[in-house]
Formats: sequence, C-alpha cells, structure tokens
Amino acid sequence: MPISTSPSRFKEARLFRNNRSQAVRIPVEFELPGDRVLIYREGDRLIIEPVRTSAALIELLAAWRQEPPLGPDDQFPDIEDPPVRPENVF
Repeated sequence: MPISTSPSRFKEARLFRNNRSQAVRIPVEFELPGDRVLIYREGDRLIIEPVRTSAALIELLAAWRQEPPLGPDDQFPDIEDPPVRPENVF
C-alpha cells in the first residue's frame, strides 16, 4: 500500500478516549499495514509509522549471507582468566 506524503491530502480526524489513553480514528485512505505502530514526537507533531514486519530481518540475514566468512583476525582472543581466590579476612 503506497503511503502519500502530499500536503494536499490532509484530512481532519477525530480524537477520543479509550480508557485512560487518547486515540485517533485514522481514515481509511491513511490506513497503515499491520497491527502495531511506532509513535514519536517531533516538536508539536506526532509521527506514526508502521512497525516493519520480520521481512526486514529476513532481508538482513540474506544480506549477511553474502558477506565473506570471518577470518582469524576476527575471532575473540584467548584470555587468561584464573578463578577468583578468597581473600584473607581479618
């Protein structure tokens, strides 16, 4: 579903209360995909964005598969880490 950002597409929406939260009725032409959104404030504006689905994670994993394997310089070094010894208590 394409999301238009054209200012000529402004439409007034109704605010209402849902228990202790304020809610807004989103007109059908502004419907967002999914059932969750991210919301944040920029000055006096509230920005609402759909939460991206796990498809983004699948794309990221596919991109990582294209990367060359890690070499010896990329491994964690061995660290001497002796067990803790009790200290003398006076």
